[in-house]
Amino acid sequence: MHPLVEQLRGTVLPAVFTPMDSTGVIAYDALSAYAGAIAGQDIGGIAVWAHTGRGLYLSAADRAKVLETWRQATAAPIVAGVGVPRSESPQSLRDAADLTVAMALQAADAGADAVMVYPLAGLAELPDGHAQAVKLHERVAVESGLPLVGFYLHGEAGGYPYPPELIRDLLSLDAMLGVKTATLDRAIGTQDAIWAGRDTGKLLITGEDRMYGPSFMWGADTALVGIASAQVELSVAVLRAWQAGEHSAFLTASDRLDRFAAATFYAPIEGYVQRMIWAAVWEGLLPEEAAHDPYGPALPSTERELVIRTLEALQLDK
Repeated sequence: MHPLVEQLRGTVLPAVFTPMDSTGVIAYDALSAYAGAIAGQDIGGIAVWAHTGRGLYLSAADRAKVLETWRQATAAPIVAGVGVPRSESPQSLRDAADLTVAMALQAADAGADAVMVYPLAGLAELPDGHAQAVKLHERVAVESGLPLVGFYLHGEAGGYPYPPELIRDLLSLDAMLGVKTATLDRAIGTQDAIWAGRDTGKLLITGEDRMYGPSFMWGADTALVGIASAQVELSVAVLRAWQAGEHSAFLTASDRLDRFAAATFYAPIEGYVQRMIWAAVWEGLLPEEAAHDPYGPALPSTERELVIRTLEALQLDK
């Protein structure tokens, strides 16, 4: 078993965003300050280049600099999301796999400790898609030399559902640390995926921002979530209460987290990145000029007001 399994088990890994100005240029001074603030929280590691960080939209040069900025900020493990950049148009699944491997190699060169493999949606349409998915993960592990996190991503963000048998086959790989579920609202699929990983010894990772508390009740033992990109303590409090068996505290912490999630994770779901960035500005983690998400939908000012009202109410309820 890879030593990162036990190092990360029972911890929260924020899927961090990438501060940008209104033209989409990365604000590296703001990123450095944000990285320092997040790294000082009660976390087990950091996830960069994930959906929250718009990793597939970044140029190769920016990806490298973003990861290096986080590497300078923390000695904690860094997990980098790897997949097919949005700027590319692969002509085949082989091309898509090559691009995924290339990003994993870049992550290794830039100092990542592990990679999280975005699913290739086209595999779901193939008779041997299951076997091809396993083969992709094996190839990424061998060529990058890094351990892996599987990524059961399904919903508006793309991806496709991983059946329990695929979860089990992925977790049987020596290089696999665990599988993260990120379905938003597929409760049964999330539960089945977590249950499929029981008794494997691998990490059962929740990425379910709107089913966060329930996912621990179903067996998740680690969190890699976009909702922890700001207000980290809300996510940590839920996990800590569950680990301690303090059920009353768990219910209270889950209620607080869910109130925040209800103000940030809703349709259009791609708007969650901007809403979380607004939360970070309110918290003092980011300056206004670095608080833009050019890859999400335009949102009305009323949505920002909802985020702020929710945070103010949570602060008063402490």
